[in-house]
Amino acid sequence: MQPEQAPVVRAFALGPWETNCYVVSIPGFHRCWIVDAGFDPGPLIDHVRREGLTPAALILTHAHLDHIDGVRETLAAFPGTPVWIHAAEARWLNDPELNLSAFAGMPVTAPGPDLTLEDGQTLTLGATTWLVRHTPGHSPGGIALLHAPSRTAIVGDTLFAGSIGRSDFPTSDEAALHRSIRDVLYALPDETRVLPGHGPPTTVGREKRTNPFVRG
Repeated sequence: MQPEQAPVVRAFALGPWETNCYVVSIPGFHRCWIVDAGFDPGPLIDHVRREGLTPAALILTHAHLDHIDGVRETLAAFPGTPVWIHAAEARWLNDPELNLSAFAGMPVTAPGPDLTLEDGQTLTLGATTWLVRHTPGHSPGGIALLHAPSRTAIVGDTLFAGSIGRSDFPTSDEAALHRSIRDVLYALPDETRVLPGHGPPTTVGREKRTNPFVRG
């Protein structure tokens, strides 16, 4: 059996909070995923067009304002792209209080979802297979997308290089956040590349050894 081809994951730090949004593609395959669509997604949209890619889905790691503000603009650029999000936040796209945009003074709603995701679900892009892991805490429906063969984890706002997601929002749960990090993310191989929702990439091993908030 041939090993899976390694995906190409391109990051775009968008908007005032420099939210990392990603384009996931497979060499030689014309479909891609967009993971999160923050403020001013023009650079991400331009990249998809320049590479001749067609989005197969817009996957949201969670539905906070800075990860969904660009959903409408992205869908206008790529009509018919389905929006996928964990079932626990299915209502958040259309509720500015839940997605926190109302509290920021800029109420935002977004279309969707077209599909709700659940823990343990597998997704395919080309010949690659990804695992959805539910990582609640920062928000109830946070997810990580894991590609085991390439040791890649797109983790949203659960874990950062040297930090962790905020747990002081009304819908956050600090204990759940710590469990998600210890039981799900720190259970991955140490060399797994962690692609967070903000800041630089890191690895599972580095965070287990040095993260001051949650040690492995």
